[in-house]
Amino acid sequence: MPLYECVFIARNDVTQQQVETIAEQVATLIAEGGGEVKKREYWGLRGLAYKVKKNRKGHYMLLGIDAPATALPEVERQLGLNEDVLRSLTIRVEAIDEAPSAVLAKRGDDRERDRGFRGPRPAGRFGSGRGRERGDDREEFRARPRDDADGQQGTEE
Repeated sequence: MPLYECVFIARNDVTQQQVETIAEQVATLIAEGGGEVKKREYWGLRGLAYKVKKNRKGHYMLLGIDAPATALPEVERQLGLNEDVLRSLTIRVEAIDEAPSAVLAKRGDDRERDRGFRGPRPAGRFGSGRGRERGDDREEFRARPRDDADGQQGTEE
């Protein structure tokens, strides 16, 4: 049987459990058509590139499907009729990869990178206001000695 990947985006108002319920409905339709869902990945609540039906975010779900081509039109029709589904896309693939998808792998890399050392803090123009741990050596912030200020006033006369 041919292999497919189906990604659908659900509204951000629904819960993760409701997204799982939609995926179960799709799995039931595919089973009735003589196929099965080989892979299921919940990608989480992610921002959309532009507003879709007044939504800026959506729950993403990926399904790896092994089913005859005759089962898919009904699945796509049901996803289109579901009010909670903003968009869906089904494509035919050569093989369903059992490893985590690129989206999940990237999210794992980002989390590991964010937990690590972020490097030294950049020097700012102003301190935090908590004491003077380090002085500012720049000339514009250095106070002039008192006698220089008095000496310059006397020379102007």
